[in-house]
Amino acid sequence: MSGPQKGVFRSLRGVNYRIWFGGALVSNIGTWMQRTAQDWLVLTQLTHQSASAVGVVMALQFGPQLFLLPWTGFAADHFNQRKLLIATQATMGALALGLGVLTVTGVVQLWHVYVFAFLFGCATAFDAPVRQTFVAELVGEGDLSNAIALNSTSFNAGRMIGPAAAGLAIASVGTGWAFLLNGVSYVAVLISLCLLRVHLLQPNARAHRSRGSFVEGFHYAWSRPDLRAMLVMLFLIGTFGLNFPIFISTMAVRVFHTDAGGYGTLSSIMAVGTLAGALLAAGRERPRFLFLLVGAAIFGLGCTLAAVAPGYWWFGGALVVIGVATLTFMNSTNSLMQLSTKPAMRGRVMALRLAIGLGGTPIGAPIVGWVADSFGPRWSLAVGAAGGFAAAVVALRYLVKHRHLRLRIQDGRLRFHIEDDDPISTADRSAPIAEKVV
Repeated sequence: MSGPQKGVFRSLRGVNYRIWFGGALVSNIGTWMQRTAQDWLVLTQLTHQSASAVGVVMALQFGPQLFLLPWTGFAADHFNQRKLLIATQATMGALALGLGVLTVTGVVQLWHVYVFAFLFGCATAFDAPVRQTFVAELVGEGDLSNAIALNSTSFNAGRMIGPAAAGLAIASVGTGWAFLLNGVSYVAVLISLCLLRVHLLQPNARAHRSRGSFVEGFHYAWSRPDLRAMLVMLFLIGTFGLNFPIFISTMAVRVFHTDAGGYGTLSSIMAVGTLAGALLAAGRERPRFLFLLVGAAIFGLGCTLAAVAPGYWWFGGALVVIGVATLTFMNSTNSLMQLSTKPAMRGRVMALRLAIGLGGTPIGAPIVGWVADSFGPRWSLAVGAAGGFAAAVVALRYLVKHRHLRLRIQDGRLRFHIEDDDPISTADRSAPIAEKVV
């Protein structure tokens, strides 16, 4: 068997991945239309600009990632992944259509949004880990890192198009139609799952069914210093930093006094950064732990710049920086965790990653929303900056303690030594020392 190919779009050479990528792109655009419309509906139509209410919606939508963890990881490791994806995607499409009908007919209330956010979160909790690990069945281990990055490219292309499209839809035909269009978009990914050439799939090793499998997965991840450090960093950034619906909507409405179009434009501007970060990740041959340190530090810096931005477009520029940093960090954790985890354990580890990265939202989103309501939107961004800088400290501590990071100045240039962090062989730390120059 030949080695992995090179090129930013190399995974698209496989027919199954091309089919999946096309369907996922359409669905991602619809997903971001719904997210934008949902935040706008809660902030401007169902409440009097209550950031706390947006925080509650986020908590209900992402909370199931945490409390359903024992079952979502089990499902990803034990069930047929393609069939499970068909079930979860169909469920989310039906929920989007239901919320759309309530909104278009004018009967939607805040508690309706809360209920649908919770149900959508439950479906997503089962969908997300299997959707991420299913990539390995489409392309195999050799191009896994590239396929993960291209998945992020698709997701963030949707993030760039979807909010702007939602802003146009809200202004022209109303908020509810953004939900309906999202429901219809799920048809594309369902068709792509049905069109996959099953005989070309490369199934992941299935775990044996046994009692205590969740505890086994948690112990496996927590016993490894690299995975433990990544999980702590994910908690810090996920809980206090990944609250963009609150950050962007409150800054757009309260500070810059924009309409739905202006809000959608800001979300799309941020997507420019995340898309750039995803393409940069796709061009790398392999992920490194050092990228986590860089991504977390720049994330903190970007939130700081956004908090003090004097105008709308300055704020948009800071969002681009945040977008690049977010994708650098999130893609690196995704790739490093998948590549360094045993295939039979991968679903549970990825479910744990998602649960900690997104499951902290019920804690962080209400806090950030309260800060925005009590002290102003700029101070809520300061909370996100603190999360990024704290995560960078965790990464630095790991690199110093376990990868023997050392800094020195030679010939007027900063140099550092670090053990090679090949994610394929995390158990072997006898790799040669690599010298980098900054």
